[in-house]
Amino acid sequence: MDQESIKALIELVDKSNIGEVKIEQGNFKLTIRHKDYHPKGLIQATASLTPVQTSLPHFTDTPTPIIPKETRPSETEEKPLETKEDTSKYIEIKSPMIGTFYRSSSPESEPFVKIGDVVKKGAVLGIIEAMKLFNEIESELEGTIVKVLVDNATPIEYDQALFLIDPS
Repeated sequence: MDQESIKALIELVDKSNIGEVKIEQGNFKLTIRHKDYHPKGLIQATASLTPVQTSLPHFTDTPTPIIPKETRPSETEEKPLETKEDTSKYIEIKSPMIGTFYRSSSPESEPFVKIGDVVKKGAVLGIIEAMKLFNEIESELEGTIVKVLVDNATPIEYDQALFLIDPS
């Protein structure tokens, strides 16, 4: 990897909300972390004494709507319990890199896979665009697509879960 590519990666990490970039090419390994990035489980607290100036608009001619008490939702109202689906039997297909995830090869095309599709090892599941390069994400196993965890044209992180596959 040349020096200009490394500089471009550093600038990308610095100007975005990307926490960490890891690249491995043969014996070459590179990790770039954003200065505000904190790995899971490690949180550092810092205090800032710099006054913050804001330039929020001040609206005076828009009245705040008043909702009668009878139509407001009650705080004591029972909400239906959410049942969590047991996903322990499924395998996550994770992103091997950071970039933008696409479910199809073009906006007009059908997605590579949909929920319920049976995929074979090596089948293309999606594309990740990273630094103007498009990388196909292939299935590492055979199984049925149970859930798509990422929307089309969404920025993704390294090791982020993209799909759930039922290998049975």
